Formats: sequence, structure tokens, C-alpha cells
Amino acid sequence: MAFAPMGPEASFFAVLDQHRASLLAALRRGGGEPAGGGTPQASRFEDSVGLQMVTHFTTRKIKSDSLKSVKKFALILKILSKIYKLVQSNTYATKRDIYYTDSQLFGNQTVVDNIINDISCMLKVPRMSLHILSTSKGLIAGNLRYIEEDGTRVHCTCGATAVAVPSNIQGIRNLITDAKFLLIVEKDATFQRLLDDNFCNRMSPCIMITGKGVPDLNTRLLVKKLWDTFHIPVFALVDADPHGIEIMCIYKYGSMAMSFEAHNLTVPAIRWLGLLPSDIKRLNIPRDTLIPLTKRDQMKLDSVLKRPYVTCQPFWRKEMEIMADSKMKAEIQALTFLSSDYLSRVYLPNKLKFGGWI
Repeated sequence: MAFAPMGPEASFFAVLDQHRASLLAALRRGGGEPAGGGTPQASRFEDSVGLQMVTHFTTRKIKSDSLKSVKKFALILKILSKIYKLVQSNTYATKRDIYYTDSQLFGNQTVVDNIINDISCMLKVPRMSLHILSTSKGLIAGNLRYIEEDGTRVHCTCGATAVAVPSNIQGIRNLITDAKFLLIVEKDATFQRLLDDNFCNRMSPCIMITGKGVPDLNTRLLVKKLWDTFHIPVFALVDADPHGIEIMCIYKYGSMAMSFEAHNLTVPAIRWLGLLPSDIKRLNIPRDTLIPLTKRDQMKLDSVLKRPYVTCQPFWRKEMEIMADSKMKAEIQALTFLSSDYLSRVYLPNKLKFGGWI
């Protein structure tokens, strides 16, 4: 064993082991989840991958002799020249590094980010192949060891502190774990609370990761790498609100903005562990601890319900319809009404032991 067992008895993980067996059986069959219908404007949905670009997407021309696009054309050439130098010298740079090479010319970081995405899409290669790294903001903890590209040995622990997600996911090697599951936590505050409550140790062997809200590219890449390497069950813990569901969908199905790189980023095997809208009623969470949906929330929820992958997730749809009918949302912190450590001591252990995911 790579790690000394510290958590529950083996029988606790019986349902998790059955779930993993079903996931492996689906992989051997070469299938994913039941196929959905519908087609987004610039991408299609494939159940085993997520959102992907369609072959007949709309293209846009940028000309060097047009006043409207001459600056964009020049900026693309400038960044292409920097990419060429990085590839030739076998070195890497972050998007932030590129922005600061001429911040006045670029104007803001978003301009650089969009152009890099355009170049990656145009050349049909992952951003890593351009030798451009994203700045990591995610954290990881639990039963995991690996070696970074520069030879640094990283030993993630179940203590009160976490390890920063590496900037070069492609470069890490020799990953070792005996984890029974991977838990994606939406928010940093919830992630830290679980560490403080010693959840990681009590549920060992396991891995926890957070992208601190909308996940950065490296956090998504690491979740994908862990799934591809170990094929352990992956669960998402998010707020019972449209924003939390959106974040979970990014991990599971990807986003239209990065649909050209879906194969490297999505994990359709992810299951929604909590907080489920149906849990709010089941646990008798008082209405005064809930938050009314705003108009923006309602628009987001309507948008998610119309997406093609929701067609093949009837249980997800039911939960979202419960939220829409109640016109209320809840943060994970609403569980503290029951007790300060209810999330780590009761809610998550019971969900994991008895298969309370969808």
C-alpha cells in the first residue's frame, strides 16, 4: 500500500467500490452516459467526452488590410512569434508573462487570453502544446504523491494545509494513490472547513480538490489526469444554486469556450454528491436560511435546463426543477443550522456510504 490506512473500515466503501466497478465496466464497453439530444451553436454534445466543436462552425476572418481588424491581426502575429520562441527554446510562459511583455500594447489580460484561445483553436492543439501555462489557483489534499517536471517530489497530505495545483500538469509523473474517491469542492472556504474538521483523514484514503469557484485550466486538467490514471469515482460538492451547478457542469461536460479541448478537460463520470435541492426539504433546513433566486439566477437555471446534456440527466433535471419551483437556493453552509460539523461528520459520510449521489 502506498499509504497507511487511517479512515473507515473497508466495509464503509462497499457502495463506492460497486460504483467504481460499474464505471470500469462502462469504460470497457467504450460507452459513457446515455446520449443526449440538441446542439449548441458552436459545439455538439458527446456523452463520453462532453461539449465538442462541430465541424460546420462559423468562422471569422481577420485581415491585415482592414482598419477594423488590423490591430487584432497584429496582436495575433505578436503572440504567435512569442509562441514560436517558446517552442524553439523548449521553455514555458504563463499567459500573465506574455501580457507583461507589452502590457500597453495588449491593454488588458483578457485580450491575451482570448487570442491564445483563438490560436489554440485555429491550430487545433492544446494550449500546453503552445508552451503556454495558466496560473494555478486550485488546491489539492489527500492520499496522493507525484513528481513535478523539475523533479520536485510532492506529497499531498490530509492535514490542515493543502498543496497548490501544479502549473504544468502534463509534466507531472509517477502519480501514486490508493484513494477510494476524489471529491471536487466548489469553494475554497468549504474545502478549508473540511480540512479543519479532519474530514480527509477520517475518510482516508481519499483526495479532495478545489478550483476556488469557476475552475482554472490546471485544476480541470488535474482532475482529468487523476480520472484517466486511476479511474476512481469523482464527486462534486457544490452549492444548491445555478452557479454551483454551472461549475459542476464545467468539470463534467466542459464549456463552449474550451470545447475544442474537451478531450483533455472533461470527466463525464463525475457525479453530483451535494448539496442537492431535495436535501433541503429532506433535512428540514429552515426557509429563513435559504436565499431567494434572483432574476439572474433564474436566467442561469433556465439556460442550464436547456442544455443538451441535461436531457440524459433526468435526476439532475428533477433537482433543478425543485429549485425552480421553490424559487430558493442554498449554500453548503446552510447545513451548519443542524450542527457546525454536520457536513463533515454526517452529511458527506452518509452520502458516500449509502450512494447518495446522482
